Amino acid sequence: MTTRKTISRNIARMGVSMAALAGGVGLADAALAQTDEIVVTAQFREQNVQDTPLAVTAVSGDMLNRRSQTEISEIARQAPNVTLAGQNQEYGSAMIAYIRGIGQNDPNFAVEPGVGIYIDDVYLPTLTGSLLDLMDVDRVEVLRGPQGTLAGRNSIGGAIKMYSVKPRGDNSGSLQVTYGSYDRLDIRGIYDVPLTEDLAMRVSAVSKNEDGYIKRLDYNLTHPGTNVPTQAAGNDPVLGTLGGHAIAAGKIAFRWTPNDRLDVNLSGDYTRERNEAGVATLQLANAEGYMNANPARPWLTGTDGAAIPYNCMFVPHGVNSCDTQTQFDGRYITYATFNDLYPGDSQQPYKPFALDPHRDMDNYGTALTINYDLSDTLSVYSITSYRKYETDWSYDVDGSPLAPNILNQKQTNEQVSQEIRLNGTLADNFIDFTLGGFYFDTDGFYTARVDLPYAGIDFIHGPDPTPSNNKAIFGNVTFNFSDAFHLTGGVRQSWDKKEYQYFRHNPDYTDIEGPCNFFLGAMVAGPVGLGNQPNCLLFGINGTEATFKNDRLDWRVAADYRFNDALMVYGQIATGYRAGGFNARPFFPSQATPHVPETIRSYEIGFKSDLFDDTLRLNVAGFYFPYDNIVLLSTYCADLADMDQATPCLRPDNVGSAKVKGFEAEAFFYPTSNFSIDASLSYLDFQYKEIDELAGTGVALGDVTPYTPEWQYSFGVQYDVNNVFGGDLSFRVDGSYQSEIFTEAGNVRERLIPSDVVAESEGFEDIGLNGGGGPIDTLVADNLIDGYFLGNARVMWNSGDGDWGIAFEVKNMFDKYYFTTKVNDIAAVGHVYGSPGKPRTWAVTVKRNF
Repeated sequence: MTTRKTISRNIARMGVSMAALAGGVGLADAALAQTDEIVVTAQFREQNVQDTPLAVTAVSGDMLNRRSQTEISEIARQAPNVTLAGQNQEYGSAMIAYIRGIGQNDPNFAVEPGVGIYIDDVYLPTLTGSLLDLMDVDRVEVLRGPQGTLAGRNSIGGAIKMYSVKPRGDNSGSLQVTYGSYDRLDIRGIYDVPLTEDLAMRVSAVSKNEDGYIKRLDYNLTHPGTNVPTQAAGNDPVLGTLGGHAIAAGKIAFRWTPNDRLDVNLSGDYTRERNEAGVATLQLANAEGYMNANPARPWLTGTDGAAIPYNCMFVPHGVNSCDTQTQFDGRYITYATFNDLYPGDSQQPYKPFALDPHRDMDNYGTALTINYDLSDTLSVYSITSYRKYETDWSYDVDGSPLAPNILNQKQTNEQVSQEIRLNGTLADNFIDFTLGGFYFDTDGFYTARVDLPYAGIDFIHGPDPTPSNNKAIFGNVTFNFSDAFHLTGGVRQSWDKKEYQYFRHNPDYTDIEGPCNFFLGAMVAGPVGLGNQPNCLLFGINGTEATFKNDRLDWRVAADYRFNDALMVYGQIATGYRAGGFNARPFFPSQATPHVPETIRSYEIGFKSDLFDDTLRLNVAGFYFPYDNIVLLSTYCADLADMDQATPCLRPDNVGSAKVKGFEAEAFFYPTSNFSIDASLSYLDFQYKEIDELAGTGVALGDVTPYTPEWQYSFGVQYDVNNVFGGDLSFRVDGSYQSEIFTEAGNVRERLIPSDVVAESEGFEDIGLNGGGGPIDTLVADNLIDGYFLGNARVMWNSGDGDWGIAFEVKNMFDKYYFTTKVNDIAAVGHVYGSPGKPRTWAVTVKRNF
C-alpha cells in the first residue's frame, strides 16, 4: 500500500529540484531527467511509471513546458497510436480522440466517446468541453488499451488523465506572458500561499487571445464584375476570420493536511470562451442541390436575377478550384457568410436567416477529494464532483455566399459524480488491493436551429433531453509473490441507463404539420416542393422517446516480472466496452434507430527498461484485439426500405467487427549530462473481418476506422549550454509524423466525378452535379488526409537563480500545409470541406518566478 508518506519518499527519490517544480519556460537539466521518475496512479495506487504493467505515456509538467504544449490535443504528437485534434466547425468546442483505432468524433450526448477523459480523477462524459488547456498541470497520463476495470465505461480505447499541481503553501508563484503570430497574447499566473499551518491555497489563471488564421472574404469585392451580390458593409473584402479565440480561465484550490493521516483537497474552476467560429475551408463544390436545381427557389439569386451555381468558382485552392482571385493566400480563405438570403415562400416561410459566427462556452465545476489513512495498511479515498457547461456555436461550412446548410447549436451538460476507493495491503504486503464504487449522473440538452436548404427543411431541433447514469463496483488485487514477480487481477460490474426524447418544431416553435401533402396525393414537386407544409418530412418525430439499459462485467489479468533494475516484462488481457445509444439526428421517424455497445478483449505484452546506467530508457508494447459491434457515423442510410428517406442522414450505427494489431515504442536517451533525446514509434494494422451489410453505412472490408494512421513517429532533441549570461541556455527541436488517415467511416481515397455523372447510385435524383457547368471536367472527392510531418523549434534561457526565463519558439517551422479534419458530404450537399492546421507561427515567452 502507498500512503502520502510513501509519496514523499518517492519525491525525495526523484530528486526533483524546486526550480523544476516552479517551472521555467522550458529549460530542464538533462541530468535531472535521468532520475526524474514520474509517479502514476493508473492502477489506483502510486507507482513508478516503469513499474506499471500496461502501456502508459506519462508526461510531466516540466516536459510540457519544454515542448511548449498548452493544450491536451498537442500531447498526441508524442504519444504512440494516439490521435487528438480539435473538432471541425460543425461540432464546436470539442475534441476528436482516438487511441489504437478506437474513438469517436461525434460530441452529441446520444453517442458515447471511446476514450475516457479525466481531470483530477473526475470523468468528463462528452467530447464537448474536453479540449482543455493544460493550466498548472503536474502530469498527464495517457493509458493505451481498454481500461474497463480501471476507468470504466467508454475507456475502451484508452484513457487520458490530467492531474493538477496541489497546493503546497510555500509562497511560490509565477507570471508568464507570451506574444506571437496573429496577435497571440497569453498571460498565465500562479500563486501558492499558506493560509494556516495546515491549510494552503493555490490560485491559477490564464487568459488566451489570438486572431483567426482563416480569412472570410466577400466574393463580390474580391471578384469584380461577378453577379454574386456583396454581403459586405463597406469596401473591406475581409468579413472576419475563423479560428480565433478569447479564453479566460481560473482555478482556486485548497489543501488541508491537519495531520499525517488526512489529506483534503477542494477546488473550483471556471473557463469562459468567446471564440470565433471554427476553421473550415471548401475543398470541393459540385452540386446545385435540390433547391438550386429549381431556378424558382435558388439558394442565392445573383444581381442579374439568375440562380448562382455552386461549383468550383467558390473553391479557393486545390485541384478542384477554378477561383480567380490572387490577392489572398487561397489555402487559408473562405467565402462563407453565415447567411441564408432566400426570401422565403409558403414551404420555407422562415427565411432569410443570419448567424453570428461564434463558438462560445462556459465550463465550470468543483471537486472534493479526501484521502484518509485508517491505519498503516488501510486508507479510503473519496472523489466528489459537480460540473456544468453551456456551449453555443454556429457553422457555415459551404465556403460560399450560398447557404446549402447553416446551423446554430447549443449544448448544456450538468453532472454529479461520486467515487470511493478502499486501498489496503494484507498478509505483510503480499496483497495490495482496491475495492470501490462509482456513481455518475448527467443531464444533457441539445438545441439547434437547423437550416438545410439542400434538403428543403428548416426547423428547431430540441431541446432534446438525454439524462443518463452509470453505476459500478470494482476491485483490483495485486499479489506480490516476490519483489520481482507480481500478478494483478481486476473486475468491474457496470450498469448503464440512458434516455432520449425527441422534440422538433418549426423555427417559430409551432407544431410541424403532416403528413406531407405530397404523400397524400397532392400534385406537388416532392415532399419539400411548394404546396407542402413546412418541414412536414419531420412529422411524427416530435415527442417520441427512446431508452437504453445495459449491464456489463469487465475483467483484467496482468503479470509482470522484473529481471533486474534495468528490465521489467509484462503481459495482460483486458476487456472494455463503450455504452450504446441512439441516433440523435433523425430526419425521418425511420432513422430514429438505436445501436448496441461496442466490446473488446485486448492482449498485450511488453517490456520497460532503463539501460546503460540509466542513460537509455526503452519501453515497447505489442497488442492484438478483436473489436466487435463498432459504432461509427454514417451519412447515408442505405438500409432503409424507403429510399426517399435515405438522405439526409447522419446516424451512428454498428458497422461490424475487426481485428487489430500493432506495436508501440518509446525511448529516452541521455548521451551526456546536457544532451537529451526522446522518441516514439507506433504501427497499427486495422482490418475489418465482418461488415453488417444490412446496416448500409458505406463501410467496406478494406476500410479502417477514422483518424487511425498506420504509422506514427516523433522525436525531441534538446541541448543545454550552462553559464550563458549568468544562466542556462537550451536549444530544442521537436518533430512528429503521422501517415495518411481517413476521416469518415466509409473511406474514400479518390472518387472522380465527371460533370455529366448522375449519382443515382447514391440514392437520389439528378440534381445537376456540376452546378450547371464549370471549367473543371473531373473533380476529386475524398475524405483522406495525406501523411505529414510537423517540426517545432525552441530556444530557452533561464537565469541562474531560476527567477527569470525567456523563450523563443517557432511552430510548424517548415510551413507545412496540412489538414486536421475533413468532411465529404458530396452525396447530400455536394461538397467537401476541411480544417487546415495553422501555418508557421512564432512566439516569445517571458516568465518570472517568485
